[in-house]
Amino acid sequence: MNRIDQTFKKLASSNRKALVAYLTAGDPDFDTSLRILRTACASGVDVLEIGVPFSDPTCDGPVIQVASARALKTGMSFSKSIRLAAEVRKAVETPIVLFSYYNPIFKYGLDRVAKEVAEAGVDGLLVVDLPPEEAGPLTDALKGKDVHLIRLAAPTTKPERIRMLANGAGGFLYLITRLGVTGTGGLDYADVAKHAAAVKAVCPHPVCLGFGISTCEDARALAPLADGLIVGSALVRIIAQAPADADLPALVATKIGELRDGMDACP
Repeated sequence: MNRIDQTFKKLASSNRKALVAYLTAGDPDFDTSLRILRTACASGVDVLEIGVPFSDPTCDGPVIQVASARALKTGMSFSKSIRLAAEVRKAVETPIVLFSYYNPIFKYGLDRVAKEVAEAGVDGLLVVDLPPEEAGPLTDALKGKDVHLIRLAAPTTKPERIRMLANGAGGFLYLITRLGVTGTGGLDYADVAKHAAAVKAVCPHPVCLGFGISTCEDARALAPLADGLIVGSALVRIIAQAPADADLPALVATKIGELRDGMDACP
């Protein structure tokens, strides 16, 4: 069974919610990023989402855009992102999701991507700008690899399209909590609750909420609404704002602990 499926099954049996953490591959450099990612997994993260740095993002907000720029300046690439995931896998059993846009995947080669991510121990691919109508070739390449194709749904996505998104996908559904790009703040808990309930009623996969989640209070309020929470910019910002000599893995671990405490405090 895929590690993502195992994790959600285990969490559900203990009535706990998944903390999914996004961090940009190679930020601020390969070796430091590796230490941050491994520490994150040891600090309460249930699913690790590793973002492939990309020069032309469409859904990433300024914090993650700048992180991608930092990583690209140090020579990060799609192949190095896969290698980073493989190095993380050597130390942890935490499910790993590789987050990318379709352009780098298409250019790298669909069959090559499927082969290399499976060999690296990656459990899922999240391709932000690949709608289900265009996902056939990648879905075919992933057949037999035990790598889930994870899809996203917008706050405006209707139930009939949720069913389409879920068909042929796996792992979990990434439910975006607000309009716009990634970042912190600006959440209407009541609106999120209403849409999450509608989505969970028709989606056969676990549902995780993402975009704008940054505080312990967010975690406490939103965890009861879904099967997990996805946090990215709040973690990436720590790397951007830390002084040069800071212990980045420890700083990220502290934030993860705060979020985990908030989630575990939910009724």
